[in-house]
Amino acid sequence: MESGPSRNGELTTSSVNDSSGDGGLAPQLFTSIPALSEAASYLSQTTSYFSQCFTGLADESVPRYDNLMEQEMKTLSSKHVTSSSSSDHMSSSGRWSQISESVSDVSAGPSLDNENRRRSNRSSSQDSNQVVQSNQNTQNGFSIFQGLISRARRTVRGSADDIGWLQHSPGMPPVEDGTKRFMELLDNVRKGEHKLPDSVVYLLVPGLFSNHGPLYFVNTKMFFSKMGLACHIAKIHSEASVETNAREIKEYIEEIYWGSRKRVLLLGHSKGGVDTAAALSLYWSDLKDKVAGLALAQSPYGGSPIASDILREGQLGDYVQLRKIMEIMICKVLKGDLQALEDLTYDKRREFLTKHPLPPELPVVSFHTEASLAPAVLATFSHVAHAELPAVSNGRSTKLPVVMPLAAAMAACAQLMQVRYGEKSDGLVTRRDAEVPGSVVVRLERKLDHAWMVYSSPSDDPGEASASQVCEALLAQLVEVGQRRRHECSMKDE
Repeated sequence: MESGPSRNGELTTSSVNDSSGDGGLAPQLFTSIPALSEAASYLSQTTSYFSQCFTGLADESVPRYDNLMEQEMKTLSSKHVTSSSSSDHMSSSGRWSQISESVSDVSAGPSLDNENRRRSNRSSSQDSNQVVQSNQNTQNGFSIFQGLISRARRTVRGSADDIGWLQHSPGMPPVEDGTKRFMELLDNVRKGEHKLPDSVVYLLVPGLFSNHGPLYFVNTKMFFSKMGLACHIAKIHSEASVETNAREIKEYIEEIYWGSRKRVLLLGHSKGGVDTAAALSLYWSDLKDKVAGLALAQSPYGGSPIASDILREGQLGDYVQLRKIMEIMICKVLKGDLQALEDLTYDKRREFLTKHPLPPELPVVSFHTEASLAPAVLATFSHVAHAELPAVSNGRSTKLPVVMPLAAAMAACAQLMQVRYGEKSDGLVTRRDAEVPGSVVVRLERKLDHAWMVYSSPSDDPGEASASQVCEALLAQLVEVGQRRRHECSMKDE
């Protein structure tokens, strides 16, 4: 007799040539043994049950378990094949003794069935735990791998997807190129034709770290004062947050207006432009009758890749401790707020401008430049302060200029952004991020870094326009933009 497993895992029997007339009795007895048939049925049901329990696991997990159960059933079947093959050579009495033993096994069927079930339960529990643990480990490892890939992608991409985001954001008004008109006004200023009106008060708003540069905007204020114009520099805490400075600038504007009864024309440089724009966005209902216009010079209106790469997770600040260094310098040394730098990141600027856009009726001029990468900038120093020496015998104190290689630092940062992002910048602000939607944009071709606008240099070319003259031309253009806007509004009203 031969026996073997069928496709559904149940035992089947087949008779072969047997010289004895009793050979057909053994198969009938084997098929009547409940222990074997019930065990096979139980194993099949258990396999189906666990397959339903773990349908959420990987596809290959359940087939492995089914194969294991099928192999156990084949092993059980093969034992009976061996015993049945040897029975073909036994005598009639030996066959009848085997049959009697098999019959005796029927009486022991319930106990064997219970033992098989217990063993099967333990085996099934162990196998299922191994499957679950294996899948959990696989999922955890895959999550860690995905996190590493995502972090590496953020590090490599940096701010590449954020630079210039304002230019392709839906709903943003287009800009107008005013470079040609600006150059005409600048030529007139250099020829001595000054057109700035004295019917307004000029407020210059400095940028980040201006509290530690005593000469920030000083030359421009003196230049305006010599023309008989009322000009002030806003004394704000430059290392404070944007919203904090916005409130202080609002108070400055109201104080100037109520003291002079003149409207205020604003010029903000770098973060000072962002602070001023925030003041007009947040408090426009209180300031709309007190402000004549806003000029932003080299301001990261859309955000700064330098600030983002320092503070954003997974960027340079994580690998060279720049974030910790900036935190110590701003908070401990300069007694400022790290929020001042964080407010210039792309995430914060996007969040703020979504909630608080500039009022559309406000006249705005935005100005940006590109830093020079020529080797000559390494020898350029910016005059940022004076060091006063003690009085000597004649009773006069001596002042020594304090200079810093700001041009070299700006050139290094500009080179970094050029190489990493392919973007032109003044060293801190890219050209695209300095363009305010809806404004008149001045795209100066002359190579000027971020610090040039507010700090003079002994090596400035006398044949070129000075920073004070550039500021005058910007404000003169802003006056023209304001006059045109008022004319357009009056035409609409009529």
